[in-house]
Amino acid sequence: MSFDPRHPQPQATDTRARATRNRAIAIGLSAAVVAGLVAFGSYLLLENSEANEKSTGASAAQDGKHPGGHGDSHGNATGAAIEGLKSWDAAKLGRRHVTGSVDYPMKPPVGGDHNQSWMNCDGDVYGKALPDVNAVHSLEHGAVWVTYNGKAADAEVAALAERVEKTPFTLMSPYAGQEGAIMLSAWGKQVSVDSADDKRVDQFLAQYVQGAQTPEPGAPCTGGLATVPR
Repeated sequence: MSFDPRHPQPQATDTRARATRNRAIAIGLSAAVVAGLVAFGSYLLLENSEANEKSTGASAAQDGKHPGGHGDSHGNATGAAIEGLKSWDAAKLGRRHVTGSVDYPMKPPVGGDHNQSWMNCDGDVYGKALPDVNAVHSLEHGAVWVTYNGKAADAEVAALAERVEKTPFTLMSPYAGQEGAIMLSAWGKQVSVDSADDKRVDQFLAQYVQGAQTPEPGAPCTGGLATVPR
């Protein structure tokens, strides 16, 4: 029996068609697997990101848990605790602009209602006492306020002034009514130190100069009051 070569057998055509379909199916399955892996990877990244945000928020919520200014020992950026650190509940410190004086419950104040004008705090050293209401506004911008009274030796005051002048977002002034000879204050945070070379000076500056406690991050320490108001 003979066959005409001009008319290919149906079996050969069916074989090629099946092979083509199989390749198409394999390609489709591979694409589906890849898409699934990409989607799963994106899901894991999103989960990790949300977990990190929750962790950061929880840490921030722990800031300032002592409304009465009780002592605590928060660690600084290097992990060391600041001995004698006092904290106030930042959520309970007012932030309204006022035109008159404010009776702050701590001296120097670490936050609360304040004047609309801040004291310049770009390493500014003032030889006279500052109005609380203006200095507090500087703290709201993330500054650390270094203060001293008559118990501080002249050499200690000079050393502190030199340090402040080299540190943006700090200011310094005398403060007769404070308890300690030398004190450092930030928004909701305060510590008394024994001397200019006390390790807690470096610790406090490292953690609280534009630290996480800052109510208005990004606000300037220039463009305010450069001299003590009369």
